[in-house]
Amino acid sequence: MTDFPFDAVLFDCDGVLVDSEPITNRVLTQMLGEQGWHITLEETMRIFTGKAVRDELPLIEERTGKRLTDDWILEFRARRNAALDAELVEIPGAPDAVRTLHAQLDGRIAVASGADRKKVELQLAKVGIADCFAGRVFSGQEMPRSKPFPDVYLEAARALGVDASRCAVVEDTVTGATAGVAAGATVFGYSPGPVGHSGADALRAVGVARVFRDMAELPGLLRDWAQARA
Repeated sequence: MTDFPFDAVLFDCDGVLVDSEPITNRVLTQMLGEQGWHITLEETMRIFTGKAVRDELPLIEERTGKRLTDDWILEFRARRNAALDAELVEIPGAPDAVRTLHAQLDGRIAVASGADRKKVELQLAKVGIADCFAGRVFSGQEMPRSKPFPDVYLEAARALGVDASRCAVVEDTVTGATAGVAAGATVFGYSPGPVGHSGADALRAVGVARVFRDMAELPGLLRDWAQARA
């Protein structure tokens, strides 16, 4: 669509396309407890959501007093992936929004996640939208720096042949939104909590252009963005 105000749309995955965070953090809570760090699921969610577990190993080792090996990370990923494969569901409205934007932008959409590629691809396949992102999945763990640095968003924009400043980024965490803003994109924050929820305020504080609560609204929100700002 020539009148669409963005040249591409770049999606985070966890918490934006798939409801994975409670599952992943439940497994992580269990495994932290096995190492001696006994915290609640709510505490794990607060500390780790939006971050790669690999990047938080120094914190985990400090709290557990144990040196964690590559085998521990591999076990975490295996247990996490098994739980995701059994339980994962989509964020309501996300698959339809993805397919609508894929059609409107002639395929110029991508996933730019801080998670490892295997996890991202498993999740996209699980909720039936892997075909929309074929060849356009980018992992921050394959970049020089992961989120909150902009590298993964800059690489996704480059691969799509567009300038990052002409991209819309869809994020749900402060870490990811910070990366999108740093890339020069226009960031839309998905925050499904109640009006006035602190998560929405936190997203606005790092420069998110608009916070929205329903993924079904996204195509219309992006289509009308220039008019809404006029």
